Amino acid sequence: MKKTSYENQALFNLPRSPLLIVLSGSSGAGKDVVLSRLKELGYPLRYITTVTTRPQRANEKDNIDYHFVSTERFQEMISGNELLEWANVYSNWYGVPKQPVKQALDKGQDTIVKVDIQGAATIRKIIPQAVFIFLTPPSMEEIIIRLKQRHTESAFYLALRIKTAEKEIKQLPLFDYVIINNRDEIDLSVSDIKAIITAEKCRVNRKKITL
Repeated sequence: MKKTSYENQALFNLPRSPLLIVLSGSSGAGKDVVLSRLKELGYPLRYITTVTTRPQRANEKDNIDYHFVSTERFQEMISGNELLEWANVYSNWYGVPKQPVKQALDKGQDTIVKVDIQGAATIRKIIPQAVFIFLTPPSMEEIIIRLKQRHTESAFYLALRIKTAEKEIKQLPLFDYVIINNRDEIDLSVSDIKAIITAEKCRVNRKKITL
């Protein structure tokens, strides 16, 4: 049956609500590198900066890599309901500020947040309409190599990260998509994220996110 002009007009007027993309994965997966490459390429996303109590590293910039805050300030943010999710990871607090996410979505901006596996599970419960992407190296052996090459943890925390990564891999069913982030193939991983965003935007029944 031929569509009427009214039906055709309704098709072109389908609501295009913004996406909330949740990027997660084990330690050593390359989440920061992939996000930096997306920014370098000027991909139109609102990038939400994580809040943390972790000490700032020499190569990091406050309010760019992370919002570095005191433990006291972090607890105030929890009490004031300022965080979308938060967790204690390797003796440091990490959280996603709620207001920047809400503002971006209200403006119709596709938004991406980087969280650990605990954070992804929390967001899945409160915002199931978000798009969940699991980034991972091609093998557990590669994860161990990357973690050792970082030289950012003591032997105790390195062993803990490796043990935790083994558990995190088993959380894959929590996610909608998985991207294998091979060494020296960052642009391919970025292309995969772009393809996922394109596919999600083509969905007919995409639910609007409200915070």
